[in-house]
Amino acid sequence: MLRAASLGSASCRPSRLRCGGLSHAARSERWCGQYCCARKNRNVIRHPLWTGPVSVTGGTRQSPINILQRDTVYDPQLKPLSISYNAASCQYIWNTGYFFQVEFDDAIKGSGISGGPLKNHYRLKQFHFHWGASDESGSEHAVDNHVFPAELHIVHWNSVKYPNFKEAVAGEDGLAVVGVFLKLGAPHQALQKLVDVLPEIKHKDSRAAVGPFDPSCLLPACQDFWTYEGSLTTPPLAESVTWIIQQRSVEVSPSQLSAFRTLLFSARGEEEEVMVNNYRPLQPLLDRKVRSSSQ
Repeated sequence: MLRAASLGSASCRPSRLRCGGLSHAARSERWCGQYCCARKNRNVIRHPLWTGPVSVTGGTRQSPINILQRDTVYDPQLKPLSISYNAASCQYIWNTGYFFQVEFDDAIKGSGISGGPLKNHYRLKQFHFHWGASDESGSEHAVDNHVFPAELHIVHWNSVKYPNFKEAVAGEDGLAVVGVFLKLGAPHQALQKLVDVLPEIKHKDSRAAVGPFDPSCLLPACQDFWTYEGSLTTPPLAESVTWIIQQRSVEVSPSQLSAFRTLLFSARGEEEEVMVNNYRPLQPLLDRKVRSSSQ
């Protein structure tokens, strides 16, 4: 069970050492100053363009969830994550009508992740973000009932077990998603490369070239993580995801997050609808356990 201080952006010492600590009073003050309550109006928000149900009938491992640090289980058997991405495989950035997404050529072998809770190598497919209408909320997952302004998801598929991404989505152990919380702070240099092209993809289905891009530059220096078995947070909500949630957040500037909110859910010629609150409500943990790589 990790202290609240682990959610900062500073680097950690090697191999499962705790990433610093604060007194109970200091932790409480830090939570109140940097994050807002996850329960505040959160579960009544529904994406305006969803056509399917918010929950899956009979689903037992839906995402996102509220991670309660006191209930996480330290697992010394969890290996460090091995991350290696091929920046040249980056193809383009586009407006999906739900968020903006950066696509990669997933035919390239070796570009992906392994280790951690994963039994196979998972190949990089895409990454995207979720954010709110303001800086008070926007992340999909919550930690101890608190949320962040935004959350990054880096999506991978099990290229050992399945022949393609589509089959992996519907299959057992098919996907692995690395989640990273974004918090307000200094401008993020690597993120700015994406922010600079957002005006070109303002409308749904528009796309633009982004050049070589290595998503590992968006990860925190400290690789401690929580992991649990869950689902996609957008339709089809498939329960095929191994979630790997980074315990440290990364800093981005208020102006960079504001740029996310210049995008539109709508296509050209349609009534303009600002792209905000594109996160799914929290789902029940049920009998699942959240494991931690750090004690």
